[in-house]
Amino acid sequence: MGTLLVFTLAGLLFWTAFSVSRGADLRKDDPLLQLSDLIRDRGRENTRQEEATGTLREEVRELRESDTGITDAEIRALARAEEAAGLAELSGPGLTVTLTDAPPDAVPLVSWAPEPSPNDLVIHQQDLQAVVNALWEGGALGVQVMDQRLISTSAVRCVGNTLILQGRLYSPPYTITAVGEREDLLRALDESPAVGVYRRYVDAYGLGWKVDEHSSVTVPGWNGTTELQHARPVE
Repeated sequence: MGTLLVFTLAGLLFWTAFSVSRGADLRKDDPLLQLSDLIRDRGRENTRQEEATGTLREEVRELRESDTGITDAEIRALARAEEAAGLAELSGPGLTVTLTDAPPDAVPLVSWAPEPSPNDLVIHQQDLQAVVNALWEGGALGVQVMDQRLISTSAVRCVGNTLILQGRLYSPPYTITAVGEREDLLRALDESPAVGVYRRYVDAYGLGWKVDEHSSVTVPGWNGTTELQHARPVE
């Protein structure tokens, strides 16, 4: 009876493994590699589409300004709307925050910190969101993450320790640039509880935290689509 029970359990395990893997090797990471390749391909395609959209938008702007049927007041109003929507280039004083992963062999740097897990040594989505939200709270007129301007439909999302922003894939170090009054932006970073949590990990394990102030910095306008993908306006 014992032997029969062992063979029955073994058969059940084999059947379960086959059902889950569908005949594929469960330990192979080919599906993960294929997924990452797909993300990179889509990211390159998104970049090409955004560049094409930017070119078309510039052509529309030139045609609009050459149209004698549009008044100067209407052109100025449209320019203000584009600036508010983040579609126009923006310059002024500001700062850049750089976040970097800790070394993979990092050890506690302070007495109160326990031994780190790999999860403690990388930048997470909430860390990027904390900095972005603090900069908005500090009165930022415009924010750029890596090489992209944030607009109302932007979402800062991470998968593992890679950032997916508006269809593009990024790896650390991550840079966040804001245009605004530097004193207000710095104060907002210092007073943000969420940023404070990240900076405790900076002290504990050596994650990167760098703030560069600029007397003048320029963030680009958003060149991609502004259509809502997963929401509808209230009618």
